[in-house]
Amino acid sequence: MGVFIDNVRAVFPGVRMASTNIRFENGVVMALDAEVAEPGDQVILGEGRLLTPGLVDVHVHGILRYNFDNGPDDLLAVANCFPQFGVTTVLPTVVPKRGKEMLPALADLAAALDRVEGAKMPGLHLEGPFTALPGAGCDVMPGDLGLLEEMLAACRQRVRVMSLSPDTPNILPVIERLRALRIAPFVTHTRATLAQTQAAIAAGARHATHFYDVFPIPPDADPGVRPPGAVEAFLVDPNTTVDFIADGCHVDPIVIQLAVRAKTCRGVALISDANIGAGLPPGEYPTPWGYPVRVEPGNGAGIADPNHPLHGGLAGSALTMNVAMANVLQWIDAPPEEIWAMGTLNPARAAGLAATGNLAVGADADAVLWNDDLTPAMTWIRGQNVLPAS
Repeated sequence: MGVFIDNVRAVFPGVRMASTNIRFENGVVMALDAEVAEPGDQVILGEGRLLTPGLVDVHVHGILRYNFDNGPDDLLAVANCFPQFGVTTVLPTVVPKRGKEMLPALADLAAALDRVEGAKMPGLHLEGPFTALPGAGCDVMPGDLGLLEEMLAACRQRVRVMSLSPDTPNILPVIERLRALRIAPFVTHTRATLAQTQAAIAAGARHATHFYDVFPIPPDADPGVRPPGAVEAFLVDPNTTVDFIADGCHVDPIVIQLAVRAKTCRGVALISDANIGAGLPPGEYPTPWGYPVRVEPGNGAGIADPNHPLHGGLAGSALTMNVAMANVLQWIDAPPEEIWAMGTLNPARAAGLAATGNLAVGADADAVLWNDDLTPAMTWIRGQNVLPAS
């Protein structure tokens, strides 16, 4: 039995929007412009509403009251929560901490991926440990091929992305090894020079994550000369892509507009970088980090402990991907099918997820039928409606 979705305004990311009917069967898109349902199909009346591929979040640390670094229980509990925000594919993002507990913790998370019910989790995103700037709790250490192999083995070869810094010593062999294993190296947490960044790009690190955030300008040798660095290297290179936290406080919308001018919508993706507090009403919420966070519209998740030295500063993102899409649809002057690619097809491509983020015959039947306020009316994962979230 399949699913026949009648009369929708479908988004084919980066290509077109069209009024059409779509049919799913056996977890994949079987037909576009289907004229009639097959016997036994479930028929969904689209009533002219918007239908898009499911959103793809390749950099997310948690949501609601859950955090992936807490371990498998949080990972399994939160998988059913993402579809309520229109997200059908997630790369759980964790920050590896050096020490004897790192490898067992990674092994436990990787083993839990096979028991996930809800949003698809095709692999892990490791943010670190080979970074040059600590940023949001990342370790700072040089590239180490031996440690890399230990980490990948602990993860049972379920790593899809590793974020790293071009200015970390010995990083080029790490990038080359990741590319050989078809693991996407993302650039982040860096004050790299132009030359260091170009060397990392040449080695295969062609995507930058939470662009502009923890991307300070390299040290200047003359106060009258602004040195180019990672930001300029990525903006000018036609073979690279970038992603943003589109909440309006991590980066100003004009920065995203600049990237779209430089790279077109095709070269820009969205992430949430979400953590505890994302998707919750305004208020204060406890965290495992020893301080509460305050969530309020347009202000991310701020440190709410008045005794904390960084009181009021950002403690991560409280963004959900449907809100990110709503924001960029307002901020970016481009055809909507190109803007929708930023939350669907583009992040999937950056992470090497070939059958994800698109409405095409043979693609995974992951889709969202949207209400006018950009909340999901229905969310399908592999052709199965998964709303309401349990």
